[in-house]
Amino acid sequence: MAFYRALNRLYEESLKGSQPLWVSAYLDQGKPDSLVTYSRMRRIKDHLPSVIRPDVIPTEHGMVITELDSVPGGIGLTGCLSEAYAAIANPEHQETLVGGPHGLVQGAAAMLRRLRGERSGCVAIVVSDEAEDYRAEMTWLAGRLRQEGLEAYCLHPKDIRFTEEGLIAPSAAGEQPIAVLYRFFELFDLQNVPKAELIMYSAKKERVLVTPPFKPALEEKSAFALLHHPLLESFWAKELGLTVLEHLHRLMPRTWILDPRPLPPTAIIPNLKVGGRPVADWSPVEAAGQKDRRFVVKASGFSPLAWGSRSVSIGHDMPATEWRQAMDQALASFPKTPYVLQEFHKGQSYDLRYWDQQADQMIAMKGRARLSPYYFVTEKGAELAGILATVCSAEKKIIHGMKDAILAPCAVMGSP
Repeated sequence: MAFYRALNRLYEESLKGSQPLWVSAYLDQGKPDSLVTYSRMRRIKDHLPSVIRPDVIPTEHGMVITELDSVPGGIGLTGCLSEAYAAIANPEHQETLVGGPHGLVQGAAAMLRRLRGERSGCVAIVVSDEAEDYRAEMTWLAGRLRQEGLEAYCLHPKDIRFTEEGLIAPSAAGEQPIAVLYRFFELFDLQNVPKAELIMYSAKKERVLVTPPFKPALEEKSAFALLHHPLLESFWAKELGLTVLEHLHRLMPRTWILDPRPLPPTAIIPNLKVGGRPVADWSPVEAAGQKDRRFVVKASGFSPLAWGSRSVSIGHDMPATEWRQAMDQALASFPKTPYVLQEFHKGQSYDLRYWDQQADQMIAMKGRARLSPYYFVTEKGAELAGILATVCSAEKKIIHGMKDAILAPCAVMGSP
């Protein structure tokens, strides 16, 4: 949460000129002017994401956060799995489910109650067509929230009715005003979301509170590059404190924004080396041999390619010609969709077993894991509510929720 708060302040201070202007320019790159202008409104100046999910890779040298997601899928899935695993757990096992069987639901409820405050009305979890694959889990979550005493409904944007007094949601008990709208749609897709402008208008008039806020600057992977930039070190140290900053430097891999503009002859790209030598442009990265291109290229944000590993290219795992093409495409995309270059960290290997329904038996698998902890910002601060583990077979370099992956909630192993 401290990182998001500091990033938000860095952006604001860049707009004022007290921090380099290129900071806000990078974070606004490729966004429509109308959305950028909206995101700078005073009334949402201090609004931050209320759900935080880092993607964490366990490596032999510790944990690595590859990116942060403030519009994450998997809340309902992890909540449902947590309940299922808790129901069949052997009480003799010395294991404790992270967050408990209802951690995700209770965490979401506490977060939404904090946002609702004294407002009257229900909670609407609004899922767009682009996010249709997640509708079932969000419908499940809304049902569990109602069991927690919080009136909540999973809706399509078309289900919402607009009035000058606010947004209205249909419910079994009749129409209700919406107090809090949980935005489960991406900002790059706004033009395809029915009634998106009416939702934004209602939020602007403070008729409804929308979370996460319409602030695309907070949803860019390029924020990692800003964290590691030497010219911003004093800012981060002041905002986060040296201990937290050093901790984040260890957790968050060095990242660079793939900006194709030339540097002055005496300049270099900060902290980037190929074959042990500093570089002043991207050509040495493109031409690097396999052992020297342990990098990942991916879209920074505000693009349908920026989620689900759709834009990810791993340098040492592809032929030189394909790597060069990936770099060229990323650099050419800068005006509309900036990409980032990030250090690659290999995940630790684990021996696991899973139940194969067709074979009707347990199957052994060697795999690598991605941990997805879910934090909800409540009255007590950012609280961990549960962790989803996604484990892919060891030969897979990109870890995501593919059909042959193992997905399970995490538990803490106690002493035997």
